[in-house]
Amino acid sequence: MKLEEYLKDKLYIIILFFISYLLILLMLLAFSVDVSLIIAISIVIFCLLISIIMVDYLRKREFYNNLVSNTKNLDQSYLVLETITKPSFYEGVLLCSVLYDIDKSMCENVNKYREQMNNFKEYIEMWIHEVKIPLATLTLMSHNNKDNFDEKILTQIKRIDDYVEQVLYYVRGENASVDYLIKEVDLNKIIGEVLLRNKDIILRSNIEIIVENLDVKVLTDSKWLEFILNQIISNSIKYKKDRKGAYIKIFAKDDGDKILLTIEDNGIGINEADLPRVFDKSFTGYNGRVRNKSTGMGLFIAKSLSLKLGHKISIDSKVNKYTRVTIIFSKDNYYSVIKD
Repeated sequence: MKLEEYLKDKLYIIILFFISYLLILLMLLAFSVDVSLIIAISIVIFCLLISIIMVDYLRKREFYNNLVSNTKNLDQSYLVLETITKPSFYEGVLLCSVLYDIDKSMCENVNKYREQMNNFKEYIEMWIHEVKIPLATLTLMSHNNKDNFDEKILTQIKRIDDYVEQVLYYVRGENASVDYLIKEVDLNKIIGEVLLRNKDIILRSNIEIIVENLDVKVLTDSKWLEFILNQIISNSIKYKKDRKGAYIKIFAKDDGDKILLTIEDNGIGINEADLPRVFDKSFTGYNGRVRNKSTGMGLFIAKSLSLKLGHKISIDSKVNKYTRVTIIFSKDNYYSVIKD
């Protein structure tokens, strides 16, 4: 709260004071009051005015400065009333009362919408689990009756299943901390599960799988990591080159205090201009627009979940040469580790 701004706000009072002072001065002169007395009265009046303004300014300055400062420093600004002392002047009391009513109303509305959102998320999760049952049945039927099922139908069933799972993990992503369990898991086993899940499309696409140095264990949640790896490998399959010799190479490297897991393919690659944004929400890039209708959500969710698990994920690529995605697992016992 600045003094000059405060004086500007009180300008009309100061003008009224000077008008009143001039009227009093004219009356004193009209009654032929001694000049020395007029000067004494003037000094007293001006001292009184300055004292009133300064006392009012100083007690309001502390309150409003604290209010502004605390509001800026708080992550949740609506809690500012909990951080300031109750003011002693009426305007401050009135302001606090109004802010309290506003905060109360806002909290009630936020709680209402939060409850609605939680109910919606619970419904979506329940719906996804229900819809995955007929999808699993269709997949089983397709394997048992391969002669009667076109390969294109099998591919579309797999795509639907992947998109449904994407929705599930996106919905859960905001509350991932209540759903994951950090423990030592075998990378070889997780990679095996992901490859088995994509076995049919890998065989149909004539992609060679190269696996090296995966006999290592990392601290992570197996379910979340399986989803992350599935998104990466699905992209490698989706953007493979339309020629022989396509491969996906998966290997791990022990790098002192961390373990690096790399998924490399020799597909069409990613434009250099698109690389900084491939993990952005809904970003499809040149490949997504030209070659496939992509949602741009797979890598976004993968990056988001990786960060929540304490992992780092990066991507490097050259057009028509390779794409290399690396996940970095820390060896530090940052999380509470549960042994099998």
